[in-house]
Amino acid sequence: MNVLVTGAAGFIGSHMSERLKENGFQVTGIDNFSDYYDVSLKNLNAKTLRDKEISILDLDLRDKSQLLKVSTDFDFIFHFAAQPGISVTSSFEDYLSNNVIATQNLIEFAKTNTNLKHFFNIGTSSIYGLEATFPESVAPNPASHYGVTKLAAEQLVLAESRVEKLKGSSYRLYSVYGPRERPDKLYTKLISCAYNNKAFPLFMGSEKHLRSFTYVGDIIDGLMSALKNHDKLVGEIINIGTEEERSTQEGIDLVEELLNTKIKLEIKPQRPSDQWRTLANIDKAKELLNYNPTTTLKEGLKLQIDWYRSNFL
Repeated sequence: MNVLVTGAAGFIGSHMSERLKENGFQVTGIDNFSDYYDVSLKNLNAKTLRDKEISILDLDLRDKSQLLKVSTDFDFIFHFAAQPGISVTSSFEDYLSNNVIATQNLIEFAKTNTNLKHFFNIGTSSIYGLEATFPESVAPNPASHYGVTKLAAEQLVLAESRVEKLKGSSYRLYSVYGPRERPDKLYTKLISCAYNNKAFPLFMGSEKHLRSFTYVGDIIDGLMSALKNHDKLVGEIINIGTEEERSTQEGIDLVEELLNTKIKLEIKPQRPSDQWRTLANIDKAKELLNYNPTTTLKEGLKLQIDWYRSNFL
């Protein structure tokens, strides 16, 4: 079967593409190789995928005409591509175009795929707001442009599902980390600062923030289970994450322990709209996906450190 993965040269999308290929699917990836962060990392991910005979197309979903270059014989679509995170360098227009307009263009493309069995939208715990500890039935309360536009993207997909023009579902991911994590994210930045003797920029008060840090492999396990069970997931929203809650300070301490070093900290002004607590409620994922994340934070960080050493030292 043929699968299209958007954001395939990114962090989670590249892992998903690999797992699909390992399980016998024919995978085509799309990525616009945005310079939101160092493009060399995306190029590294893309090379890894191409070496495994996974095709990566360089195109921008915001331009619907570029999708005319893409085959329309896909059985499944996984939509990871987005303007990520909370960043002072990203404008509202960046979030709007990458998360809403691009998603709508992809939906219109998806409907031209006559054999399409399911559209998997990749959402985020940021949809819930400053505290993300709730089941999927709780009304969203996003507090950032990122969360607002990811909610809009999710609802665009589900709206098509409600009127039976598209079979789709959405997966709200929690604090994903692991090999290939973006350089602006917590653990890659901590590891980089440790090895390069640089100060880690810590937003004031964020050391007390609580997170469901979830290893990327456990995220992919959940999404592969969703693929297997797609027939019964039409119109569903499902949280994917770990039930283990750790503070940012605990994460810093663990990286220091694993690297046997002390990381210098540079305190920055508090970042507006930053979530103060995420704790994945995965009762629904357990029921529908038989989901059971097993990777401890220490185990996952060891793998991330090994990846960093192999590629950047």
